[in-house]
Amino acid sequence: MPFYHKLGNIPPKRHTIFKKPNGDLYYEQLFGTIGFDGMSTNSYHEHRPTQVKEIRKQYSVEPKIAKANNMQSYRFRGFQVPPEADYLESRKVVLTNSDCHIILAAPQESTRDYFYKNTDADELIFIHKGTGKLRTMLGNLDFKYGDYLLIPRGVIYKLDFDTDDNRLFIVESRRPIYTPKRYRNWFGQLLEHSPFCERDIRRPYELETNDEKGDFLIKVKKQGDIFEMIYATHPFDVVGYDGYNYPYAFSIHDFEPITGRIHQPPPVHQTFETDAFVVCSFVPRLYDYHPESIPAPYNHSNIDSDEVLYYVDGDFMSRNDIDAGHISLHPAGIPHGPHPGAVERSIGQTETEELAVMVDTFKPLQVTEEAMKIADEDYYKSWLE
Repeated sequence: MPFYHKLGNIPPKRHTIFKKPNGDLYYEQLFGTIGFDGMSTNSYHEHRPTQVKEIRKQYSVEPKIAKANNMQSYRFRGFQVPPEADYLESRKVVLTNSDCHIILAAPQESTRDYFYKNTDADELIFIHKGTGKLRTMLGNLDFKYGDYLLIPRGVIYKLDFDTDDNRLFIVESRRPIYTPKRYRNWFGQLLEHSPFCERDIRRPYELETNDEKGDFLIKVKKQGDIFEMIYATHPFDVVGYDGYNYPYAFSIHDFEPITGRIHQPPPVHQTFETDAFVVCSFVPRLYDYHPESIPAPYNHSNIDSDEVLYYVDGDFMSRNDIDAGHISLHPAGIPHGPHPGAVERSIGQTETEELAVMVDTFKPLQVTEEAMKIADEDYYKSWLE
């Protein structure tokens, strides 16, 4: 995030002596992005963060593609993805391109036996079901239903769940994920017309500082492979840090919708952006208030982007036969719009209670074998009268 955060103890000046109570040095690490040109954080560790004892295994987690070139609209029944105990094994890539993976997961257990680091991608984890704590080398965050957790690439983390009933919608992005540029001034501050502000963003609030040696398993993702690496010291040994590069949380329930007299286009719902896709939040809101407005969205052609809509909760005004956990895919190149009867149903309505997350990608998405297991192959016919 483009604003400064400090947690724990740090020296008054970067790259200077910082001693432990016994006189030994703490070990500084610059945790940066885009070479030395992007956002960065300076962290201070009990031990050198470079001590690898062993690399045990390397294996691929790349998705298997069922349809590499797709022009068919699909509905995927996300809650049909079966729960699995292990967090990483539960993650099923359903849609993918060279910029991102779109993933469903239903993990039952917390990550107890290992730490995880994704060096390929920033991770945006939307919590559909479940509560718990995101634990990271840069501090911890509590999470609950409706939270987005943004974990920058390279952050070592664990997820602790309170129960075994958890549903996650995850976007892995090979490009950095930011707040939309049009919401920020040239200093990086979110402007008055932004649908959320810095007060809504929850930053890490506690550090776990572990001064331990031993065998600590970190599963590191790089170029689609998992490397099981044994480190000699506990990954959560940071005594303090400051900077701009850290995980944070934002609740979809804190997104303040932008409305108008006539139907507003999807960019008013934008919440995050990269140079390869955008993420939007559709939240409960008042409908358009022109006396002859049609609240349902108009038909529109996806010429430049694939549209993915993940349905979270509420009444989905523009779609028929849609439930929580469903995903609709409307590929680039063909028009789509409200289902038959949706336009007529919407006239005269004053508000909607729908809750959904949308991802629009600028490159076509490939459909995976995991997606086809939960696909409605006849969804593309649902506009026929």
